[in-house]
Amino acid sequence: MASIRGVSVPMYTTLRRTTVVFTMVVEYILTRQKYTRYIVGSVAVIVVGAFIAGARDLSFDAYGYGIVLMANLTTAVYLATIARVGKTCGLNSFGLMWCNGILCGPFLLLWSYVQGDLKVAMSFPDLLSPGFLTVLLLSSMLAFCLNYSVFLNTRLNSALTQTICGNLKDVFTIGFGWILFGGLPFDLLNVIGQGLGFVGSGLYAYYKVMGK
Repeated sequence: MASIRGVSVPMYTTLRRTTVVFTMVVEYILTRQKYTRYIVGSVAVIVVGAFIAGARDLSFDAYGYGIVLMANLTTAVYLATIARVGKTCGLNSFGLMWCNGILCGPFLLLWSYVQGDLKVAMSFPDLLSPGFLTVLLLSSMLAFCLNYSVFLNTRLNSALTQTICGNLKDVFTIGFGWILFGGLPFDLLNVIGQGLGFVGSGLYAYYKVMGK
């Protein structure tokens, strides 16, 4: 959210998709995980597609780029740590989520206080209104399901698989956005790039299933 202030949405999406490369590097450092040339090739297709999709917006903002790349690194470390701890400590996905919440909760609360977000939230005029509380509850339930899916997929498969699943989600998000909202400008490079990302994700899934 901080990086989007200095980077456009297409370029943000492009840079975020390079998380797959960060994940591969981090997994190698933490667990010496190596991937076949088929997997590396499919990841390369995804990254190339991402840069083609964002080719029309190559404006550079040092702060925005720095924040996005930091987010990529921390995401890669986060997922690789989940995968490693999940396979060595014996905790299931829910146990990992619970420990993550206990450890991160105090830091989040402190950061919210320092940034002033906590004060703004407490002074929200509709904080106790039934409508807001209902939406907040439903949002929290969806967030729980999302996080549980991330932990489960990462623990059972790998950090790289989860990262690529996240990239594949963007393709469907863009498609549904086009169908539901319409009026989006047609950009051939963006379509080609998104298509390559989808193909790369499909190749990765195929090679994983085939054991290559």
